This record gives sequence, structure tokens and C-alpha cells, in this order.
Amino acid sequence: MLRSHVLLHDVLVAVALVLVIEGIWPFLNPDGFRRVLLLIAAEDKRALRIAGLASMLSGVGLLYLVN
Repeated sequence: MLRSHVLLHDVLVAVALVLVIEGIWPFLNPDGFRRVLLLIAAEDKRALRIAGLASMLSGVGLLYLVN
């Protein structure tokens, strides 16, 4: 039971850090953030999927290096 609480705690910490980090840019530069979102929205599905895949693979690679 304790192990599941530790895992839940770690997941919640990770989600909290993602929210904090992702909130920095729109907080500091909302106009620049809006411009980039408009550029991203104009991309085709394939480009977005490739960017998403690259992001996921980078995250997995970083987790592998850290652990």
C-alpha cells in the first residue's frame, strides 16, 4: 500500500512541475505565446504528430538517462 502512495505522490509532483513549467512562457510573454500557438494551429496533422512523437521520445530518453 505504501508503494502505491509513493508512486501517486511522484506522479502528482511530475504533473505539478509540468504545469508550473508550461505556465512560465504564457505568463512572461503572452503575446509571443499567442503568436506561436497560431503558428502551431496552422500546421498540418502530420507535422503535429511528428512533433508530439519527438517530444515523447525526448521525454523517454531523458527518463532513461536520469534513472
